[in-house]
Amino acid sequence: MRRLSVALVVDNEGFGSAEVYVRRLLRFLPPWVAPSLVVGEGLAGAFPERVPKQIVPSAVRSVWAPQIEGALRALSPDVVHVNLADAGANLAALQAAESVAPTVATLHRTGGAPESSVVWDCYRRLAGAVAPSRIVEARLRELGTPAERVRRIRPGVEVPPEPVEPSDRAPVVIGAIGVTGLDLLPAVAALRRRGREVRVLVAGDGRDLAERARGLPVRFLGRLRDVSAFLRGLDVFCLPSRRDTLSLAVLEAMAHGLPCVTTAVGETVEELAGAAMIVPPGDAPALAGALDRVSTDLALRRKLAHAAREKAAEDFEVRRMAAETAEALAAAHALSSPAR
Repeated sequence: MRRLSVALVVDNEGFGSAEVYVRRLLRFLPPWVAPSLVVGEGLAGAFPERVPKQIVPSAVRSVWAPQIEGALRALSPDVVHVNLADAGANLAALQAAESVAPTVATLHRTGGAPESSVVWDCYRRLAGAVAPSRIVEARLRELGTPAERVRRIRPGVEVPPEPVEPSDRAPVVIGAIGVTGLDLLPAVAALRRRGREVRVLVAGDGRDLAERARGLPVRFLGRLRDVSAFLRGLDVFCLPSRRDTLSLAVLEAMAHGLPCVTTAVGETVEELAGAAMIVPPGDAPALAGALDRVSTDLALRRKLAHAAREKAAEDFEVRRMAAETAEALAAAHALSSPAR
């Protein structure tokens, strides 16, 4: 296949799952894709990958992004990929990209776009769009992207060579990420009232939760340097999400072979039924019940761990995601080439 030069634009107010997605693309795009990076100065340090890189002032929530446009013109790519954490924060980057080359956008969350002709024009002009879920796919169409240019590509995670081995140690160690601890704490308190002994480790920024966790067996670890090492120290992963998108954190835990407890938001039931324990969002008694079952039943943990890893390897492997994204980029270039 002809070599395709692709400039990836990353500009956001902080580093999150949308930026993790770009880092995975940079590592796993097939060899016929030649990537480069245009990155906002606040995020540049999070992308040590050895690719041609242009660092620009952030244009998040701006109406114009001349530095992004200039950086893209200097790179002269065949296709531009713009990473959208939400639907409205990076419109200036979209406009800049569309003025330089055929543009593909990956949208991670549905909110954030005001109703305006600018929004409609930006999304209508896209040469392609990637949606990690059916909900985002529908949103892209609502925003004006032609339906035939929208591709649903499941998110991808690395599947480690060796899974976490289920253990019968006591107390069971339950892991969680960031603000989801807010919904986890009442469930942990309920477990304590039942006489269940557990330890809970919360990664990410949990400073606002420390006071609420007083007296509970909960430890806040702060920002992680090594997510895999964190997951390998757990017996159960719990993410009672409130968002309507499938969580990368849950998929990573599943890929490591951890039994997972999560909530029925977005497409979680459709995608993960049978591979995770799923409870209604905002239902602390149901969450406590699920954690009680999985923390006291080693056979159930083994069953869930096996199903989780199989599901991750079959449907959410990162190389599959990167290959399908490369195909979407190539299709956008072909669609917009003079020969067509």
